[in-house]
Amino acid sequence: MKTIRSIIFISLLCLVTLTSGCSGTRATSTEKTPLVVFGAGSLIIPFADLEKAFESKYPNIDVQAQYHGSIQVIRHATELHEAIDVVATADASLLPMLMYATNDPDTGMPYADWYIRFASNRLAIAYQENSMYASEINADNWYEILIRPEVKIGLADPRFDAVGYRALMVYALAGDYYHQPTIFTDMFKGQFSFPLGIFNERNLTTITVPEILETKTNSHIILRGASIELIALLETGDLDYAFEYESVIRQHGLNMVELPAALNLGEETNQDFYSTVQVDEDFQRFASVKPIFRGERIGYGITIPSNAPHPEEAALFIAFVLSPDGREVMQTDSHPVFNLAIGDGYEKIPASLQPYCTPTEAP
Repeated sequence: MKTIRSIIFISLLCLVTLTSGCSGTRATSTEKTPLVVFGAGSLIIPFADLEKAFESKYPNIDVQAQYHGSIQVIRHATELHEAIDVVATADASLLPMLMYATNDPDTGMPYADWYIRFASNRLAIAYQENSMYASEINADNWYEILIRPEVKIGLADPRFDAVGYRALMVYALAGDYYHQPTIFTDMFKGQFSFPLGIFNERNLTTITVPEILETKTNSHIILRGASIELIALLETGDLDYAFEYESVIRQHGLNMVELPAALNLGEETNQDFYSTVQVDEDFQRFASVKPIFRGERIGYGITIPSNAPHPEEAALFIAFVLSPDGREVMQTDSHPVFNLAIGDGYEKIPASLQPYCTPTEAP
């Protein structure tokens, strides 16, 4: 069963890369309305199942999904100006940061002015039974195991993928949690051609990511553009460990080191501790915004870009995701959803979607 699941996943993974041979689109009959959905890679399996259920309910709509790291998902809308109907990211805070603040040159309007925070997750460490030191690793010593030079550890590129910058946050928080302030530098020092930076000021730890991030030839860190690309490397034995979301690890039947609640970025009660760290990309990746990612509880966000070709069908899809049937699909695929979705820019959310969420609380 695991092998079949992996084959299905790899087939879907081809959508991450836009090539002439694997474009993420398919031929549709002229009677169907194409609905283009761009989602975070960790949504591949639940959204594939949602797509089947949705198309069964709305046979006149053909969902065409593509999956990337969350930052890349937004760049396809705001930088490449692609016509996208639904955007779903693993970090809801990216939507106001990068879509509210960026205008469509054709209309002068922001690419989005609302979103719904609908799901969560937890960060964990994935591994196989034959991974090095698999019999030793646990929630108390994982950082000691991963630092060993013979251990191959996978990391999503923090310039493109939310798992990447969240993994860096985990290392920074771990220094405080385990009362060992050198955990971050012990892991990353000397691993990259241009180093990561870390400094503390006024109870805030800031991690800086250089514009060029590449590992040295002797590094035991394997860097990939999206966290989902690390799954295949784990399954082939080219990696021993990788930072992933718990939902993805469970979906693929991998072993998992569950991180303490203070580190997994998935617990509301630890929000204050999470917020003591941030990741600052030390360059201007976006045309109008220099993103800074602040530690917070993981929240997935979904919206309809202002230039969406099919906004009515997009609203139907989001309503299905948020409906009891959609929530059941997500939960069956081990992806946690919020008991109550939260709408930012509530008054601008389509009226058909407002009953599925509650307004963001005023600060």
